[in-house]
Amino acid sequence: MLETIAVVLIILWILGLVSSYTLGGFIHVLLVVAIVVILVRIIQGRSPL
Repeated sequence: MLETIAVVLIILWILGLVSSYTLGGFIHVLLVVAIVVILVRIIQGRSPL
C-alpha cells in the first residue's frame, strides 16, 4: 500500500510540474513524502516499488 501511495504522489507531483495549476508548495511536500517512503522501503531491505 505504501508503494501505491508513493507512486500516486510522484505522479501528482509530475502533473503539477507540467501544468500551470499547482497547489503551491504542497505538491512538493507530497514529493518529499513519496521519496521518504521509498527510501524507508529500501533501508528496510524491501523492493522500493
